[in-house]
Amino acid sequence: MRGQEGQRKAWEADIARRPPAPAGTPSGIPLEPLYGPESAAGRDPSGIGYPGQYPYTRGIHPSMYRGRLWTFRQYAGFGTAEDTNARYRFLLEQGQTGLSVALDLPTQMGYDSDDPVVEEEVGRVGVAIDTLADMEVIFRGLPLDKVSTSFTINGTAAILLAMYLALCERQSVPREKIAGTIQNDILKEYVSRGTWIYPAGPSIRLIVDTIEHCALHAPNFNAISIAGAHFRDAGATAVQEMAYTLADAVAYVQACVDRGLAVDAIARQISFFFYTHMDFFEEVAKYRAGRRLWAKIMRERFGARDPRSWMFRFGCVCGGSTLTVQQPRNNAVRVAYEAMASVLGGVQSMFTTAYDEAFALPTEESAELALRTQQILAYETGVPSVADPLGGSWFVEALTDRMEEEIAALMQRVERMGGMVAAVEQGQIQREIAQEAYRQQQRVESGEKVVVGVNRFTREEEPALALYEPDPGILDRQRERLAGVKAHRDPARVTATLRYLEETAKGTANLMPGLIECVGAYCTVGEINGVLLKVFGRFQEPVKI
Repeated sequence: MRGQEGQRKAWEADIARRPPAPAGTPSGIPLEPLYGPESAAGRDPSGIGYPGQYPYTRGIHPSMYRGRLWTFRQYAGFGTAEDTNARYRFLLEQGQTGLSVALDLPTQMGYDSDDPVVEEEVGRVGVAIDTLADMEVIFRGLPLDKVSTSFTINGTAAILLAMYLALCERQSVPREKIAGTIQNDILKEYVSRGTWIYPAGPSIRLIVDTIEHCALHAPNFNAISIAGAHFRDAGATAVQEMAYTLADAVAYVQACVDRGLAVDAIARQISFFFYTHMDFFEEVAKYRAGRRLWAKIMRERFGARDPRSWMFRFGCVCGGSTLTVQQPRNNAVRVAYEAMASVLGGVQSMFTTAYDEAFALPTEESAELALRTQQILAYETGVPSVADPLGGSWFVEALTDRMEEEIAALMQRVERMGGMVAAVEQGQIQREIAQEAYRQQQRVESGEKVVVGVNRFTREEEPALALYEPDPGILDRQRERLAGVKAHRDPARVTATLRYLEETAKGTANLMPGLIECVGAYCTVGEINGVLLKVFGRFQEPVKI
């Protein structure tokens, strides 16, 4: 012990003579130059615990990836239903283990492809879905009883869920085998992404309707994926991303409880979704701290008794706003490091972006490389062999504790604002994220924050890339299919189901049965959205100050 004490004092003397430059995480947490046993002083060892045990700091499963790898869920969808079906078949053949559907902006915003307002956006950033007929083609020949399907959809999430449930029923998929997720997180849309439609009250009603319906009729389908990812890409720090996400989750669970739903009956319908950014250890600590906080919230605040209700299950994207247009092949390296941090943080499902996504939709070649990034991590590095291999690290545990403190403090401040709904309606969360985005951009422009190939190690000429080129015939083909559906459906049934939906929307009953009736009659997304807009109205953005 005297030898160790002597080494510590000698190190401290060396540091005092040659003090290093101050350092901190992007969230502003200062970092010591070294962490040792003294960093653990006063820590409650039960907070670390064991994987698969409350409070799940080290992961939600006892053996983590030895028992089952995370899901390789590459985000894909473009053009028409046929185009997307072909890409899904390719990705599954290459070893993808889950589907993730990208929807075009008209579908996300409740417009049909034949609406002249949106003709420039049909099939551009995702696949166009107007009716159940499109959904039938997208998933034609795919084993929906064996793979899970995720939909990045919010304003029209209940409509798309109704379509997917109707499709699974037509394919005779047993209810207990319907697996997947709809994002369905409207609060973050008001803050950072913008694909909102209805005001907060009716939107949250729809979310609770989907959670209640899935709890009863599709118990293995996640009716919501509360998405901090878009807070992060809008400029939030890792602390803000996790704090605002958990505050959103509290608002949704409280809405379910206010409906009269038992928390243990709906908790397993809730999952989370994040972006993993480049500060490696802060990202690992972010996930460990979030998992611990959520377990405490569910057990202590909401009184959940089933240990499965305490589990923080999350997926993530590696890429997003960390991708750069300059020297784009560097993005493949960035994504690989982010994927490693995600696994060390305990992720359940991952999407690794392609290096060319800063320019366009990925090509088949770049999409394959992005998938291979996960597969090499899973099968060649040995990282999944041990649960939470960073657990017990003086640095990682100290940073996890500090992240938990900072996240909890920010959540308490949101509570003092009246909760997340009130804070969003007042525009406070929007302002805070905008301020942080401005601060981060200033750091990049000043050179304080180094981005390789952008503000350091730059070069004049960039390599040529073979980019995805959208099919100019997408709009015509999609409109032709939609016209065919409208010509062959039963007009009386369309009118009757839409009228039933409108009457239900005026009351308080769950809207999912009515939505399922509508999509089964091949009502369009635009027609259904029109009925709900008539009853609910449209969200009005807060005045910016």
